[in-house]
Amino acid sequence: MNQPRRSPRGQERKRDPERTRERILEAALIEFGEHGFAGARISAIAGRAGVNEQLISYYFDGKEGLYRALQQRWQMTSAAASRPELTLADVVAAFLRLNIEQRSFARLLAWDGLADKGSDEAEQDPYFTEMVEDLRRRQRGGELADDLDPAYVLLMLFAAAFAPTVIPQIARRLTGLSVDSVGFQEAYAEQLRRVVERLAD
Repeated sequence: MNQPRRSPRGQERKRDPERTRERILEAALIEFGEHGFAGARISAIAGRAGVNEQLISYYFDGKEGLYRALQQRWQMTSAAASRPELTLADVVAAFLRLNIEQRSFARLLAWDGLADKGSDEAEQDPYFTEMVEDLRRRQRGGELADDLDPAYVLLMLFAAAFAPTVIPQIARRLTGLSVDSVGFQEAYAEQLRRVVERLAD
């Protein structure tokens, strides 16, 4: 005899939507990372996540909302990499590690750059503004030479941290090592650390 179906308990009801949201976000990260915002398809994201397309609209209000949710996730993920108690060299090494371990996020940012049409007006983004302010604080603390501009230094450090993910073929041709190899990752992280430490000179 079949047991009567019970209603899910409160905690179970709470977890199911969270798991569904998580599956959608993971699928979207892969899809956006592979195709960029313009090329990503909601149907492909739903297929990867194993959900109905309508759930994406329900949880994220469509493609743009989903994209914003991924950007917010990256900001939360990367916050731990830039804690004030870490040295600047440690921060750069942590971002390098994040970009290698979570390549879809790095590719997502690269797609953003490729699709960027530019603007005459400077964009004020609190996330990046805070990063520049943090580097200014570090400069006052002696981690960055006084004659260096924190905004431009950050741009160079971003490029350096993204290089293995965005231009792996160049890294391979220059070093003779695959960016996936432990040898490359350790050597590159050490060289980056040395370069960053010299920025205080």
